[in-house]
Amino acid sequence: MNSKELAQYIEATNSITKPWLLVQLRLKKLQERRAMLTDDVYTKELEDIHLDLMKLGEWWRGIEDEVF
Repeated sequence: MNSKELAQYIEATNSITKPWLLVQLRLKKLQERRAMLTDDVYTKELEDIHLDLMKLGEWWRGIEDEVF
């Protein structure tokens, strides 16, 4: 699945409020641009995405049946 397909899935399932899917979209877009980025820029952007992911914490608590 490429970033366009993932974005269409997020829209079609009304999942824009699910931050873990937005993190996946950011990772996919970064992966697609990898060849055009320097190692430093790639690492910085990956660190930024990782930081945002860690801020989500244990988002699944209480909604395990819905998301897994």
